[in-house]
Parts: sequence; C-alpha cells; structure tokens
Amino acid sequence: MFFKSFFDENLAQMSYMIGCQKTGEALVIDPARDISPYLETTEKEGFNVTSIAETHIHADFLSGSRELAKETGGKLFLSDEGDNDWKYGFAKEYEHEWLTDGDQFYVGNVKLDVLHTPGHTPESLSFLLTDEGGGSHVPMGIFTGDFVFVGDVGRPDLLEKAAGASGSANEGAEQMFHSIQRIKELPDYVQLWPGHGAGSACGKSLGAVPSSTVGYEKINNWALTSEDEKQFTEELLDGQPEPPKYFAMMKKLNKIGPALLDGDQAVPELRVEDIQEFTGQENVIIDTRAKEEFASGHLEKTLNIPFNKSFANWAGWLIDYDQDIVLISDESEVHNIQQTLQSIGLDRLVGYINRYEIDKKESLETYENITAEQLDQKFKNHKDYVIVDVRTQSEWDEQHMDDALHIMIGTLPDRLNEIPQGKTPIVHCQSGVRSAIATSVLQANGYKDVLNLTGGFSAWKEYGGSVA
Repeated sequence: MFFKSFFDENLAQMSYMIGCQKTGEALVIDPARDISPYLETTEKEGFNVTSIAETHIHADFLSGSRELAKETGGKLFLSDEGDNDWKYGFAKEYEHEWLTDGDQFYVGNVKLDVLHTPGHTPESLSFLLTDEGGGSHVPMGIFTGDFVFVGDVGRPDLLEKAAGASGSANEGAEQMFHSIQRIKELPDYVQLWPGHGAGSACGKSLGAVPSSTVGYEKINNWALTSEDEKQFTEELLDGQPEPPKYFAMMKKLNKIGPALLDGDQAVPELRVEDIQEFTGQENVIIDTRAKEEFASGHLEKTLNIPFNKSFANWAGWLIDYDQDIVLISDESEVHNIQQTLQSIGLDRLVGYINRYEIDKKESLETYENITAEQLDQKFKNHKDYVIVDVRTQSEWDEQHMDDALHIMIGTLPDRLNEIPQGKTPIVHCQSGVRSAIATSVLQANGYKDVLNLTGGFSAWKEYGGSVA
C-alpha cells in the first residue's frame, strides 16, 4: 500500500492519497482545489487516480473533487447521509457512488469501511482503512475529516452560523457525542488521520501534530474523555471562534459544485496609473506587502493583507465574491497568491501592480504606529479619540481596555457606522498584526487619521494600562 498526506499551510487542511501498488489504483480523500500535487505524485509513483472521496461538504476550503474527477475520470464516493438539503449537486456529471453507514469500497486491495459520524455536519463520513493487499484483516487507520482532530473535535455550529440552519448547532453537538462513542470502540492502535491541523477555524484547539491514534486521543482528547452528554455539548459549543465570512460561500459552492478552473492563465500586470479604474465598490485592491512597508507609504483605498499563512483567512473575511481583485505584489508571488485565492473560490483576480512601482509614486498615504505610553497620553484627551478593539469575542470577554469599542476585524467593513464621527480611531488587536489590517480597512473607507497600537493589547498590559 502507498500512503501520502498533503498539507495546505494556508488553510491548515489535510488531504490524502492511498494507492494499491499491485493494481496501480489510487484514491484521493478530500482533495484541495489545486490538484497538481496529486497528479505529480501519481505520475512519479506510477498510479492512476481511480477514486475520489469526500468526508463531508466542506465549509473552509473549495474542494478539488470535481476538478480531479474531470481531469482523471476517477469515480466519486460521496455521502448520501443527512437530509436532502445537503447533497452533492455536481455528482451526476461524473461516475459516482453514494455512501451510507456500513458500506465498503475498494481501491485495488485496500478496503475502506464507511462510518456515518455526524456532528460537525449531518452528512459527515469517516473511512476506516484496512490493507488487505498486505495480508492484514485488521484496520490500520481512520480518515476522520472534520469529525475528530488531534486534541479536539469538529465544531457543530457552522451550519447554523455560516449557512443559516437554525437549531442545528445543538443537534450537531448531540450527534457529535454519539459519534464519538463509536470511534472509542475502535482498537487503540488504529491511526487517526484528520482533515485539519492547528490554525484551522473548524475547531477551538486543534493540535499541531498531523496524526495520532485512537488510543492516544482516548486519553488526551478532551472530547473523547467526556462521559456526560449535557456537559459535553455545553463545552463543545462554548467559545467557538467566529466562523470566517467566506465559510457560507464555501458551503454553497461545494454543495452545487465549484467552478472548473480554466488552466494556468497569466495574471496581467497593470500600471500604477491604471489604479483609478479599480477604486469603486465593485473592485478591491489588495496590497500584500508587510505591514511596516504599507504603513510608511501606500496607495489610497487599498487594503493591506500581507501574503503569509493568514492571507486566505483574512481575504475570505474582507473580499466579497462579486468583486474584481487587483494585487500589489512581487511578480514572483502572484501565481501563489492566485492559487491561495482560488482555494477559497475568489477567482476574480484581474491584474497586479508590481510592488516596487509603489515606491516611485509621490504623495503616498501613511499611518502612524504608536506605543502603549503614547496611547495612554492621547486617550487622556478622551473626546478626540476612540479605541477600537478588533480581536475575537473570546479575547474581548477574557480582558479588554476600559472604554474600548469592540468590533471584530472580519466584521469591520459592515460596522463602520458604529465608529463615532469626529474621533480618531486608535486600533489594536492582541499583538499588532490584525490591527494593521484593520487600520487599512478604515483608511480605505475614509478614516484617514487612524493610529495603530504597536504590540497591541499585550503591550498595553505590559505597560500597566488599565483593563476591564
């Protein structure tokens, strides 16, 4: 048997390839939209993708199953559990098989047993693998998708919060408790291969280790050690982070079928002089430079989302799906940024401006970074300033500055009216990273005099500033 895992660090997303070396057949589980890594692996290892499986309809990335089925002719194995509101609409276009609890399918001599494990979503499946080609008749491992992670379990509130399915969070939490009892019945030696690692918004406290065992999770995963259903459901639902805005669109697109990509089309380079054509509401200009460079000089009406591991998350929060996108970027990074945007369905990238052209432009916009001490002095003149805390709800609930206004960064574009007119916003997060993005959002929306707190709330506490 051949086994390979793939990790998208921008989304903390795991996908897997299983191959039968005797027959040359391969299965891909939960493929990302960029299917090139799977095709490169099959070419290198001498496999053909004959099967493509999904654990559930994803909310946090755009699936590559449709793309991979078109490219390879592989058969789709998809869940037929849950209600009729959550079925794969694109399945009829390709060879497919609907799966329910207790089903089996093979990839050469490798057997996959299907377990219905609802909780994160009603249709969620897990796949228990047995390598019969190696002579074994005991399971080797289980692909859990967003059901069980290392150290945590999937959140049951996304259908309600992101897709508007009223009452589904409590029902999902109860289902999750009963699904967990099933996995606890598996032998301790069974390996556990989850759909996400640390950094994903699909759980509260995902571990950074990429895999585990059922036995280890029985001892160390809080959810598998809980025996009281009521206490479990309350703890599971409490403190879940805000689901990114783009999750609702991912649910919709993965249900009906993501658009097929049109090859590797080059992104055209634009001139700085062309920028005025893209400053309307139907467009968004994303400056991907580091926050320090952006603060010292940037074009007006541009958002600063540095290209790093958090880029996809904040792009998904702040870019609308009906907007054309222009990048300010290094030429060498444009293709990678394009793929990252496409991974969450933001396909309307119409051009880029070379980052080095920005330095040649006169009269650039800037903003000021201030220290905690400077904030203390400025805020004593309370009527001229408003502190805007852009952290999450859980961070705010734990501790926050006196008299601060709380607007989580992802919701800021929709809540600008809450910022008092005539006052200078002083923006902060926990360390100064998110607040830099928020500062650019405010400036792009007309708040030209904005201050960013260097070091964020951590610096304020270290300084000894008052907190509530």
